[in-house]
This record gives sequence, C-alpha cells and structure tokens, in this order.
Amino acid sequence: MKYSWLNRFPLGAVAALLLRLASPSTQAQAQMKLGTVDMKKVFDSYYKTKQADAQTKDRAADSEKVYKGMVEDYQRANEEYRKLIESSNDQAVSSVERENRKKSAEGKLNEVQEIEKSVKQFQAQARSTLGELEKRLRDAIVKDIRELIATKSKAGNYTMILDISAQSLYQTPVVLQSIPGIDISDELIKEINVGAPPGSLTPAGAATPGAK
Repeated sequence: MKYSWLNRFPLGAVAALLLRLASPSTQAQAQMKLGTVDMKKVFDSYYKTKQADAQTKDRAADSEKVYKGMVEDYQRANEEYRKLIESSNDQAVSSVERENRKKSAEGKLNEVQEIEKSVKQFQAQARSTLGELEKRLRDAIVKDIRELIATKSKAGNYTMILDISAQSLYQTPVVLQSIPGIDISDELIKEINVGAPPGSLTPAGAATPGAK
C-alpha cells in the first residue's frame, strides 16, 4: 500500500513560510517552532499499514481465483463451440443432422459471449472494489497519523510541521534542507505502534525474539 498523496503538498503554504523566515523580524523567528516528519516512513512503519497490505492482498487473491475459474469456463465453452462448428460441416452425416449441429453451435456461441461479458464485468468490478478498499484503508491510516501529529504539535507548541517526504508536481523535494534534530518521525513511529499485536512489527522472515 502506497502513501499516494505526497504530490499534493500545499506549495503556497511552504512559500509563505519561507518568506516569513526571511523576514528581518527576529521576534517572529524566535516565536516560530518548526518540526519535520517523514510521512512515507511513518506510513510504511505503522502496523496497520502492514495489516492493510495483507487484507488487500487476500482480497486480490480471492478475486484472482474467481477470475481464473471464469476464464477456464470461457475457454472450455469456446473449445466446445469450435468442435460443434467443425462437426456441423461433417459431410458424412445427413443435412438434417448438420443443421441440428449448427443450431447447437449457435447456442454455444451465445453461451461463450455471455461468459466473456461476465468475465469483463467481474474484472472491472473486482478492480473497482479493490481500489475502494485500498483507499478506505489508506485514508484511515493517514487520519491516525495526522491526529497523532496534531497532538504532538499542540503538546510541543510547534508552529508548523513539514513533511520532508513530500514532492512537488515536478517530482522534486518540497523541503530541500532540514535540521535532523527537529524531525519527529521516530517518535511518531514509536507512539503510533503502541498496542500493536505481537509479531505485527516483525519483518517477514525475521526470527521472533526468544525463538530458537
């Protein structure tokens, strides 16, 4: 699951901030407290992001299984149609029998077309459903992170907290330089993962502490 709104950073707010920082008023600068956060890092490190990834992968796998079954039905029906067409041209049987086989082939063709239509509809619906699920889960995760940032900002009397992972429309960093000491990403990651289920933060393939 990707943190997909990095390119929507309010550039106007950044420009206003930089102009304010450039102001000769030392009093205004002294009152301003800035912080930074790597939203992508926090997003990727949140245990609910990993849970959301697993949920969407399971849903995608279920849809893929159904899709493959429908494709197999389509291929089987198409092969039956092909054989019926061939048999309807068999000169060894009577014209009446050939006509009956031709009608059977026409019926099978209708079936093939209906299956093909169903496959396309299922594929489109599955893609839409998965996209909606990913968006709903992603939005909930971002909401959690933003609420924690708001709490930290209020408690620490921050004037503004900038996202150092944000990029402009030209795919260039919005924040070009920052002081490491003002970054609160690690604090956020630690706090937002309080209460994470056991093992949910263990990287795939890593040994669980205490395991032999």
